[in-house]
Amino acid sequence: MNVAKRVRFWDTVDAKKSPSRQMTAEEDKSNVTELALALVNRAVTAAIKAVEEAENPIKNIKWITHGEFTAERGRRQIEEFVLTWEYQDCWVHYTDFIKREDLIHSFRYIYSVRWSLPTAQRPMLQVSASAHFSIKINKNKPPDAPIDVSYVFEGQSLVHR
Repeated sequence: MNVAKRVRFWDTVDAKKSPSRQMTAEEDKSNVTELALALVNRAVTAAIKAVEEAENPIKNIKWITHGEFTAERGRRQIEEFVLTWEYQDCWVHYTDFIKREDLIHSFRYIYSVRWSLPTAQRPMLQVSASAHFSIKINKNKPPDAPIDVSYVFEGQSLVHR
């Protein structure tokens, strides 16, 4: 999903300005400042264009708050989030609530999302993938604070937030 964009900047050179011409210190500072501003403006414009043209932008949803959270609502939110991902239509998935852990200052709700590739010839699970979601509800946060969601794909150690 990494998209690399190559951006080139072209500058025009004014042939009327002689490179041998002596400049004062103020003119030199002014020219450097103008050149720096022009370069920064072009870099920002190119970055904005690259982000807008990205083929796979990161999609997210509006997560519920601590006050709105229930185990079932958390499961539905994970379902909604997973539906924003792009994968082939032949894969089917389901989300299960696994358990609730009571920690010192929070509750952790654990969910599992499993994908499989059933076919008419082999309806039983032959190929599968999974992701494990964790929703942390802090006991000290106000009810309007957003929930903390993280997930890890099967066989991976990178924690996505």
